[in-house]
Formats: sequence, structure tokens, C-alpha cells
Amino acid sequence: MLDNDFIPRVPNALPPGYRFDEFEIQEAIDASVTSILYRAWDHQLERLVAIREYMPKAYVMRNDVMELVLHSERDHLVYTAGLNSFMQEARQLAHFNHPNLPQVLRIWSDNNTAYIVTLFYSGMTLDELQKQQPSLIDEAWLRRMLPMLCGALATLHAAEHLHRNLSLKSIQIQDNGLPILLNTGAPRRGQGSLDEGNTLLHPGFAPLEQYTGDLASQLGPWTDIYAVGAVLYTLITGNAPPASVARSIQDSCVKLAESQPEGYSLNLLQAVDKALSLKPEDRPQSIDAFAALLNIQPGDVRELVSSKKTGTALVPVEDPDNTAVLPRWKRYQPALQIGAGAAAGLIVGAVLFGRGSPSVSSPKTCPCVADC
Repeated sequence: MLDNDFIPRVPNALPPGYRFDEFEIQEAIDASVTSILYRAWDHQLERLVAIREYMPKAYVMRNDVMELVLHSERDHLVYTAGLNSFMQEARQLAHFNHPNLPQVLRIWSDNNTAYIVTLFYSGMTLDELQKQQPSLIDEAWLRRMLPMLCGALATLHAAEHLHRNLSLKSIQIQDNGLPILLNTGAPRRGQGSLDEGNTLLHPGFAPLEQYTGDLASQLGPWTDIYAVGAVLYTLITGNAPPASVARSIQDSCVKLAESQPEGYSLNLLQAVDKALSLKPEDRPQSIDAFAALLNIQPGDVRELVSSKKTGTALVPVEDPDNTAVLPRWKRYQPALQIGAGAAAGLIVGAVLFGRGSPSVSSPKTCPCVADC
């Protein structure tokens, strides 16, 4: 039943009780500048799921029948480009098979927008964990988490995708202790995305090349590696490193190998310092190179990188011209060496804390742009 008196905690969110066939919205639990995340109930399989709705609030609002309409006809092209990118990246994520990446169950279009359904992962982000249980985080804990986090990133990189949005809020530690790399609907190809310049940057976590105009020639695995270094720096020191733009003017970021925080090995601190190098060429150029700096025990995750998931319902929307354009950074091959791999990840996860497709309607055209 739809709650007609519902006042959304998240502006423009769908109300509790709204149905997409077997999926019933329970609550809007998070929002970004480009999407809204809902907790929902799958009546067919009787389980919780997460639904992410493409909702770039700068360009659209919701009308009385729950459809998205543009603020201005001028926004038609940029909205459509973003929508196509959202769906294409969901399809790419659906092909990944890694225990530390969200499992996409279904994607479809409705209400003049698009939706992605994934498993529902309960737990807390690293940001929440650091605030609520800071004593839990030490080098041993980090070294148990890092192989799984690196494996997830390497899976993206092997498919020529970058995350580009890493921060403490985009890594969730589940109740079972396993990390999940969130916001993976945001990864961009190294080149060719129509909305590359619209990625929301997190000061302190985004490297300098993400602030420049010539993105295609400078982004690569080292871009995400900088963000991983910033995540580790924040967990170790309690403070995020200075924004890379500010560092490029006057670098006030104190190297961890010099400050030597108590309880952390020089090897780990030096690896973080290397990852936080301002110049892309000074950082590790791949996840396996970064893992080598960390002295992570080698493992083989090639079967995770190349495996294709089954059972994901890919309901298409109209695509733009998807002529393949390879990024300028060399394709990152899946022969990386990461510590524990998937099987070990499932084993050590608990230690981190110490414990059929229904029919859908066809995509619609926003009424305000019907004549565009």
C-alpha cells in the first residue's frame, strides 16, 4: 500500500510501498548528487534487496505520478548521456564475479529513469567504523582487509574500468566482516564516457589528475591507488590528507614514514606514502605493484576477473553509439598477485570484527523534452 502522506527524508524519493513488480520500496536510505538508494523487499524470493535509482537532482525532479521530469529542456542531452552511462556501467558490473563487489541482480528502466537491484549488504562504512569503533583498526586489521579490497579493484581495472570515487564512505564492512566496494555504479572507462567531468570528487581522496581537463590521458589504475592510499592514511592518522589541489601549491601532507605513527610498520607507511605521490608516474602503476609494496602474500584471482555471473536480468534501455574506445593506459591484465583471493576472503572476513525476471514497462520520454 502506498503511503500518500509520506514526507520523504530524502528529497524526491519514492514513498514506502511503491512497487516494481515483486520489489517493494521500504525506505530511502542514502542519496548522492546522481542517485537515490533504497532498501526494498523482494516478494518473490522473500529477501531484502537494494535498489539504486538514477536521479541527478541538478537536472530532474519527480512529478505527481512518480516520473522524473527535467528542470529545463537544455538538460536533455546531458541527462540522457548520464542515464545511458548509468545503465552501461550497471551491465559491466553485472559481469563481474567477486565476493567484494556488489552482486547485480537486475536492471531496468521506468519512470523516465533507470534502476539497479543488488543484494542488500548490512554493516557500516569505514567512515562509520572509524567513528564508532576506532580501536578496532590497526595494522593487522588493515592487512586482513587489503587483499580483498585490492582484489575488487583489480577486477574493475582488468575490465578497463576505474572506480574514481573511493573514500571511507564507499567501502562497507558487512556484519560478517567482509568488505564490499560500494558506489561501483560510478566507475568510468578510462576514456570515452560522456559525463566524465561530472564525477563528484571527495577532497583528500581524489588525485590531482581528476581535477584536470585532460582526463583521458592521465587517468589509470594509479588514480584509484591514490584514493586507496588516502583511505589508509585516514584510517592510520584519523585525518584525511590535504586535498591534492592544495598539495600541488604547497604540499603540507606529512609523510607517514617520517611521522611513524605508533603501531604501524615502516613497510606499510612507505607504501601509503608512495600511493599518495602527487605525480601519477610516481605511484604504483597497477594493483599488483601496490600489493608488492605492501608485501601482501600472492594469490590468484584470475577466475574472479574473467568469470561472468549468471542469473542477472539485463533489461535494456536505448543505448548511444557504443563504439569501443580503449583507454590510453595499458590494459591491466588479470594475472595480478593479490593476497588471499576470494576463498581466503570468505575465511578471514569474520575475523575483521573479531566475529525469474518479471516484465517491465518500456522507457518513457520526459514530457518536457518530448519535442527535443
